[in-house]
Amino acid sequence: MRVRIFDTTLRDGEQTPGVALSPEKKLEIAKKLDELGVDAIEAGFPVISEGEQQAIRLITKANLSAEICGLARTTKKDIDAAIDCGLNYIHTFIATSDIHLQYKLKMTRDEALSKAIEAVEYGKSHGLQVEFSAEDATRSDREFLKHVFSEVAKAGADRIDIPDTVGYSTPQYIAEITKDAIAASHLPISVHCHNDFGLAVANAISGIQAGAQCAHVTINGIGERAGNASLEELVMALQCLPFGHGQKWETGINTKLLYATSKFVSNLVGIKVQPNKAIVGENAFGHESGIHTHGILNNPLTYEPISPELVGRTRWLQVGKHAGVHGVSAMLEEYGVKASETQLKLILDKVKAIGDQGKQVTEVELLSIANELLSEHPIKRIVQLTGFSVSTGIGTMPYAFVKLNIDGTDYIGTDYGVGPVDAALNAIQKITGEIAKVRVKEYKLDSISGGADALCEVTIKVDDAYGNVASAKSIGEDIVTTSVQAVIEGINRIMFKKTLKQKKIGN
Repeated sequence: MRVRIFDTTLRDGEQTPGVALSPEKKLEIAKKLDELGVDAIEAGFPVISEGEQQAIRLITKANLSAEICGLARTTKKDIDAAIDCGLNYIHTFIATSDIHLQYKLKMTRDEALSKAIEAVEYGKSHGLQVEFSAEDATRSDREFLKHVFSEVAKAGADRIDIPDTVGYSTPQYIAEITKDAIAASHLPISVHCHNDFGLAVANAISGIQAGAQCAHVTINGIGERAGNASLEELVMALQCLPFGHGQKWETGINTKLLYATSKFVSNLVGIKVQPNKAIVGENAFGHESGIHTHGILNNPLTYEPISPELVGRTRWLQVGKHAGVHGVSAMLEEYGVKASETQLKLILDKVKAIGDQGKQVTEVELLSIANELLSEHPIKRIVQLTGFSVSTGIGTMPYAFVKLNIDGTDYIGTDYGVGPVDAALNAIQKITGEIAKVRVKEYKLDSISGGADALCEVTIKVDDAYGNVASAKSIGEDIVTTSVQAVIEGINRIMFKKTLKQKKIGN
């Protein structure tokens, strides 16, 4: 069965506290969602502002393949605003739970039903596709909910949506009311699940198993409070998990674009994805434990339910106190370093000693340990810092000048930033982002001694457009210089990784 993916990142997702998107940014995200393959995009809530209307007009005129929808309350004013934006598809809603009717709408059940019917009829009279939502459906009286669904279907609604507005449902209950909705309306059913109890994706799957044909989702699960059902988790669960009874689902999503879309939305809305998030979290395909790493190196299926490449990811290994010889050996081989079994055990002992101190072991430290024990320096410095200066002061925006030599060719970069470190990193990325497709992914600053002459420790992680990831660390007295040195070190390591991979492919 084909499941319809209705993405509400631009509407419900934008209701995440602290998120506000300009019309241009909403259009950028809509284009990415369309490339990803979503069936419908809820572009926004037209009546709320002029900027919202401008964004929706931009999206409706963008010639996207996905259907474009706008949210509307059950009022003519809201529906007219959607029509004025060029929309031919609305998602109209009114609350049906007694708690909402009494304390928010101050309406009777009959009054709410009348408003719902009028809105559907008004939308249909203007040639619109109408999806009707009973807000707070999962806390509504079940018989009244069935009655509402039956009546809006008679009024001409094209689809029915069941919103679990405060994430209150269980998988069993949402399956039951999905069956109610199908029986009452005989229309395609959508489920719109929130994650207040961490059950949004489970509830959405349960609704689909019970006969729902569509799920409302957001990229990275963003949304109000604990967020919405996560698009990437739902899609991969439907595609990969064994549901039994011959149940199989497919979507139109290009799963290889999931990670890139997740990163794009995360960067644009300013909401960082938690490292341990399923599918798109940074740790989702990372391994440290020696037992796990050994299994992964022999057969990835031992500790990975799906291939990372399926969602646009790459596997990565981390060394630390839980590491084993096989993981250390594999990481060193990425840099062309081969060590004997005895040497590997010595390296591992030092790695575990660092881990026992509660410290993260970066690739820099691993390679330094290997260099010390093997008396060789396998890392070719592809990038050399040949010139660097920053200027800052009260009333002026920090400005940085950087000169790099990359494989024998000189490049100059200049840029501004919110601080001198930001300006310096922006200037470096202006060069390396264009030449090597490398960018700084994580930046961490720690003080490791006190007083006016305190030493600082900068740890960074960089990645490139090809899925390579590398970390580096630098210690020094000056924060800006130390940050630049760490970034240059990280860029060298990631470019060395890429060079080795290219050589292997060439061989």
